[in-house]
Amino acid sequence: MVKIFLFHRVSPFRDILWDPMDIPLFEKCIQYISSKYHVVLLEDLMMKRLKPEQAGKKKACIVFDDGYKDNIEYAAPILCKYNIQASFYVVTDCIDKNIPTWTHQLDYAFQFTNTSAVNLAYDFLPVELQIKSLTDKKDRIEFVRKLKPALKKVTHEERQIVMNAVLDAFKDIEMPRFMMNWDDLRLLKKLGHYIGSHTVNHVMLGTMIHKESIKSELVNSGEKIKNELGYFPLTISYPVGSYNETTIQLSKEAGYEIGLAVKQKVYNPKKDNVFEIPRIELYNESWFKTRLRINNIIATVSKILKRS
Repeated sequence: MVKIFLFHRVSPFRDILWDPMDIPLFEKCIQYISSKYHVVLLEDLMMKRLKPEQAGKKKACIVFDDGYKDNIEYAAPILCKYNIQASFYVVTDCIDKNIPTWTHQLDYAFQFTNTSAVNLAYDFLPVELQIKSLTDKKDRIEFVRKLKPALKKVTHEERQIVMNAVLDAFKDIEMPRFMMNWDDLRLLKKLGHYIGSHTVNHVMLGTMIHKESIKSELVNSGEKIKNELGYFPLTISYPVGSYNETTIQLSKEAGYEIGLAVKQKVYNPKKDNVFEIPRIELYNESWFKTRLRINNIIATVSKILKRS
């Protein structure tokens, strides 16, 4: 049994829609996890490259999705302090262009635009989300809190229609530039961390219809990493935890050997498919609640309640 802990952003700067983990909390997590588990690189674990002295110990892995700049600015020094190696799964187009993922672009657009008009009268959205304008910032923030989870349930093509409409309507904003670049990733690699794929465009692979588009996301992201870092990555981390049997098959064909989901549960090598490895995501919450997540208590209780 292995606990794989998933992080995204680690930063002192707050965001009311998707708050990064605060730096002191992140250090507390790493300190606590490293005191309870032998922390190993996920790829070393999966490819059986562990040292003899690492065998038999309770293990955990630290992983990051997306490729935000704060990973190297704030998280990496703490990992170094505790002698922890982690895996970073990056969205290659976001790295190339220094633009955030579509999920962050959506939040940012509604949070900082001064424009009211935005026509989202699409019949594939819930009726309450088919709006043509939003009067003030408070309305826009409350709206996007509902829109983002709704977009995770539609097809890739439908989601892209909405994103194009939003970005076309809110032209008064400029997206933040806070992704890592390839030099940052080369440095992380030099420090002993691993860089894997999170696709080209952070697409929800399980919602994509066309196989060629899925292949493009998988192959091109891996090839970009190979061109920049010298190897085709072992691991594909499915954006937003979205995948299906087609995703798994095409990931194998592309050359990956490991596929990462979310699922909020402990990884059992004897039961879990290596292309459906579960991870436990941690958030910017109280230390009490975070510790419950680390110890898998919240997920266990939730599972029991669903059965009852």
